[in-house]
Amino acid sequence: MPNDHDPAGVLQRALLLERQQGFGDRAAVGGLSSFARLQLERDRTDNPGLRHAAGVLDSYRESDRRGRETKVAEALQALLTRTAPPARTPAADRRASLARAPEPAAPRKFPARRPALTVVRSAEDLARPVTTLRGVGPNVARTLGTVGVRAVRDLLYYFPRTHYDFTDKRSISRMRVGEPTTLVGTVTNVRVNRIPGRGGPRKRDLDITTVTVADDTGTVAVRFFNQPYLAQRMPAGARIAVSGEPDVHNGYPVFLPRDYELIESEDLTHTGRLVPVYPLTKGLYQRSLRQLIRRVVEEYAPALPDFLPDELRDDLRLPELARAVGAYHFPDDEEGKAWAQQRLAFDELLMIQLGLLLRKRDWQQAIDGVAIPVDEALLEHFCDSLPFELTAAQRRVIAQILEDMAKPAPMSRLLQGDVGSGKTVVAAAALVQMVAAGKQGVLMAPTEILAEQHYRTLADLLEPFSIRTELLIGSVKGTRRKQVLAAAASGEAQVLVGTHALIQEGVELSDLGLAITDEQHRFGVEQRATLRAKGLHPHILAMTATPIPRTLAMTIYGDLDVSSIDEMPPGRLPIITTWSRTANEAYGVVRDEVRSGRQAFVICPVIEESEVTDMRSVVAEHAELQNSIFPDLNVGLLHGKMKAAEKDRILTAFRNGDFQVLVATSVVEVGIDVPNATVMVIRDAHRFGLAQLHQFRGRVGRGGDQAFCVLLSASQGDDARERLEALTATENGFELAEEDLRLRGPGEFWGTRQSGLPELRVATLGDIPTIELARTAAREILSADPDLTSPEFEPLSRQVQRFWSNAADLS
Repeated sequence: MPNDHDPAGVLQRALLLERQQGFGDRAAVGGLSSFARLQLERDRTDNPGLRHAAGVLDSYRESDRRGRETKVAEALQALLTRTAPPARTPAADRRASLARAPEPAAPRKFPARRPALTVVRSAEDLARPVTTLRGVGPNVARTLGTVGVRAVRDLLYYFPRTHYDFTDKRSISRMRVGEPTTLVGTVTNVRVNRIPGRGGPRKRDLDITTVTVADDTGTVAVRFFNQPYLAQRMPAGARIAVSGEPDVHNGYPVFLPRDYELIESEDLTHTGRLVPVYPLTKGLYQRSLRQLIRRVVEEYAPALPDFLPDELRDDLRLPELARAVGAYHFPDDEEGKAWAQQRLAFDELLMIQLGLLLRKRDWQQAIDGVAIPVDEALLEHFCDSLPFELTAAQRRVIAQILEDMAKPAPMSRLLQGDVGSGKTVVAAAALVQMVAAGKQGVLMAPTEILAEQHYRTLADLLEPFSIRTELLIGSVKGTRRKQVLAAAASGEAQVLVGTHALIQEGVELSDLGLAITDEQHRFGVEQRATLRAKGLHPHILAMTATPIPRTLAMTIYGDLDVSSIDEMPPGRLPIITTWSRTANEAYGVVRDEVRSGRQAFVICPVIEESEVTDMRSVVAEHAELQNSIFPDLNVGLLHGKMKAAEKDRILTAFRNGDFQVLVATSVVEVGIDVPNATVMVIRDAHRFGLAQLHQFRGRVGRGGDQAFCVLLSASQGDDARERLEALTATENGFELAEEDLRLRGPGEFWGTRQSGLPELRVATLGDIPTIELARTAAREILSADPDLTSPEFEPLSRQVQRFWSNAADLS
């Protein structure tokens, strides 16, 4: 499998895609030749195979199809072997020729397009409400509004989720059972049969409309269910195209339609082509929506102004926007669809990159008093005060953070490190420098329990430097709360620890210099605005134990600088992870560890049992463990429906050893620190994502003892097997995050709404070549015109604003 990270792997992926798409030079934006040169420039390993592949592909654009096939094959061979292949012999050439896939059939002849409409629309017409369109009344407009379609432009960008391939037109005699096809013929007869419902008066009757269709080679019965009105729409003698699958019923051939179309013009919409399939909601219907969008595309798409400068578009060999929009809705063939898709995907990724870079620039304007010079002697003193040696990765990341803090613009950095890699110590090193410069720091955690854990850790780490650290959470009340608030406002409290809502609870800070968030992934626009309203411009450090895959680091986190602690402290024992189909093994491990004075977690995916799923619930599991499996032990129960105070009580009791076993849902996923826990049992493990399973596993073994993780799953699915085998094979969270993204896709791994990004309609966050190209283009554009105010880039600026207008807050 090609490596997604190194340039050779990226080029290999592009070559495989090029071969799949028929050697049309569409696999990489800008063409394979320039893309190969870009990867060669990125290479730092002096890979001879990559160097040879780039040379082979240098004249790819000018080659015919046979030449392109040969070049792709030779380049792939060079990349796979990391060497230049030996000279070819005539015999080898003959073998290669025989091994080539046969030439595809000549392109199918599609009917000529409908004549162009004489009406000419302007860009201003794109803003007209959909109610101005023929056939769109108030009710339809309201329904379209629920999916975000309010103006004509919105309909143009309401892209299909897929296309049905009905391009295979066959005569009736050549149809094959189970093979999707489109038949074209003449209606010879229509009849409707009603079959009474069985099982009582509430059972609906079944109407079967049978349309007999004939062509020069035979006849076939096309059967429509519960659509009796079709008898009026399909008179004998009408020409019809029907797409679907042939079948056999009672020994006679029948045709099961997916869609149909009376042939009134030569250009088909619902059949005989790549047919767009749109996302629907209650009140929207596929055929009528498809017809509406077809009219709008033909009439209004030509009015779309192209916001990409001509030079950039030509350099990347991308189609004009109007052509791309039309071809993506109603493509002539797969190649045309891929070409349009490449343009629209590049547009979306470019908008993301420009938006994130502009946002980062706005936040990181130079501000007086923000720069904190690094005190090297103090840093050495801090390192010497620790009861352990910092890892090389921790030292590298501390240097990156302190370098940022020494700049006159506020830092905006994401610190990612695997579970147990030592992120809190890194945060403490930054806080020591900040307090020494006379400023305050805050650390915010997602829950009060985690805030308390951070408070205890930081208080110990900062105590040698006489730094006053205070905890401010909901349970701090009365006089004590007033004292902490007063100390924060006066600056006597130099480090304040609380939850993410801390800065928005009316807490006044004397001079905030560093804001650290834990497991929030980013510091949001709203939170930054709150700080600015208070006249504060702190450095921002967001910490996460969920490693970020590279593609997401370039998109969702494109406005942050990313630091990675990719090394674990020495001496930590690897967690022994096993996958079992029965619970006996797991509970044997639990019994052995409890007998040795240790504790165990048992995780279940749901709170209560359900009739529609067989997932194990925490309630049922807790009852069975307490009453049958471990009646001699104290078994605790924890889930999300409990009140916060009750959850805190249970966790505190577990940490104090009052429970030997804790049965819980995913509420323990992040940050719970119970050093004495050495066993993690996960029921129905296939129900969780890889990154989540890895977080569960990281809850045990934190006290230095040998720990165990048992994955319980009887699932037979390939996806589940891959996921669970990956977890048993490695403890590297970075590798698992990449694998999780590959297995589940970005949509499930990280929803765009949660990320704060605008919704992606065409692009995917796994398209590394286009992401890199968009990122490079965005930087070059902003380098040439930082404010996008020149006539060349003003249309692009408007498009960026439009694209980001509906984005969620980046918090």
